[in-house]
Amino acid sequence: MTRELLILRHGKAALGNGLKDFDRPLKDKGKRDIQRIGVWLQGNDVLPDATVASPAERALVTAQKSLKAAGTDTNSLTRDERIYEAGRKDLLDVVGGFIDGPGRVMVVGHNPGLEGLVAYLARERAHLAPGMLARLSMPDDWGGLEEGCARLLDLVDPSGLPRKFPFPRAGAAEMRDRPAYYYTQSSVIPFRWNGDQLQVLVIASSKKKHWVVPKGIKDPGHTPQESAAKEAWEEAGVEGRVLDEPLGEYDYDKWGATCTCVVYPMEVTKVIPEEEWEENHRGRLWVTPEEAAGHLKQPALKPLVLNLAARLGRS
Repeated sequence: MTRELLILRHGKAALGNGLKDFDRPLKDKGKRDIQRIGVWLQGNDVLPDATVASPAERALVTAQKSLKAAGTDTNSLTRDERIYEAGRKDLLDVVGGFIDGPGRVMVVGHNPGLEGLVAYLARERAHLAPGMLARLSMPDDWGGLEEGCARLLDLVDPSGLPRKFPFPRAGAAEMRDRPAYYYTQSSVIPFRWNGDQLQVLVIASSKKKHWVVPKGIKDPGHTPQESAAKEAWEEAGVEGRVLDEPLGEYDYDKWGATCTCVVYPMEVTKVIPEEEWEENHRGRLWVTPEEAAGHLKQPALKPLVLNLAARLGRS
């Protein structure tokens, strides 16, 4: 079996601006470029079986966003500290760690190490600008990789890929402003009992302009309930049991198209202390269902909150 190595340089990152080099984030352009690479991976059926990334912010996010845009999960993604500021020898050691498989491995990291790795393995000098991908055909045995043992199959520059993203997957005719998975979302209405009184949790929006409930994109490889529970942890600082039966769904316009959001009830079992809550700048408020319906900005949520109260009242 011929094995493959995908070598991906992180997307375009922001300048330091007081941050350590390790913590530099991707620019918006860098995010979009990397997502285009993900769509290319999906459309050409070259998804990695395993991905290893530098733990630096810009490289790790590059790995995550490329995999999600390719329509796959990040379960096979691992971090390797050796990749950050790595030279050719360090990178060969990282690649050699996959001696017994899997068939296709993606390494996400930095220059000049990645360019040096391509030059050594394929005996070709390939310039890897931010966000570029090199695809190499490799020998079966990765135990002692020698100079010239590989062949460069593709050198993919995101600047040459379509600006928009196919929907609902690679190869589709419809093109949208963001990767396809952005348009499928899930939300929870968190609730608890205070004695015999039902309470609903609402949180301030990120800019603290109105009241909302936790909502986010359904990540590939996760159920709607799993993604919604993750948003509840991050946005509202609560954990609990997301019930199987949704309260309903609604559509709204964003990113030049229509997003569909499925809404679930979530029985809160733990409220994270303010100092441990990731987004404690928002503020949160426990209110009655009727008060929550009056607070929430999204009109479609109001009947769903009252539906929750009616459903729990019947049970």
